[in-house]
Amino acid sequence: MAKLQKKRSSTPCLGICSTTFGDEVCKGCKRFSHEIVSWTKYSLEEREIINNRLEQFKIQILQSRFEIIDSELLANKLDEKAINFNHSLDPLTWIFDLFRAAGSQEFPLGNFGIKSLNHFNPKTIKDEINDELLKLSEAHHERYFKT
Repeated sequence: MAKLQKKRSSTPCLGICSTTFGDEVCKGCKRFSHEIVSWTKYSLEEREIINNRLEQFKIQILQSRFEIIDSELLANKLDEKAINFNHSLDPLTWIFDLFRAAGSQEFPLGNFGIKSLNHFNPKTIKDEINDELLKLSEAHHERYFKT
């Protein structure tokens, strides 16, 4: 049976939108408030531009911390654990989804086909990555949308 593949234009929404509380950048998906409001009106190309930006930010953050040893094993484990991730994005970005789902729960990275490139605290890594991603998104928003 063929695996359902999400398109790169799939929404990055996590269902925890903070723009309803006035944030210019969502603390959940890291999209800008106007992107969230207009998402259903955007063309596939416009959606892909946004997903590409978020993907590149995640790669920038994760590439110095982790290496994917076996992307097929990682995909299979994420599927097995029913962790939502976008199959069409760079496998390095799947680490973000794994840590988000795991919370502060510790797990052996090697069992997921991942190698740590430096020591990290499993209880804080999710928040560290999430905070860094939010800062990159906020800086990008500030650069292009503030006058």
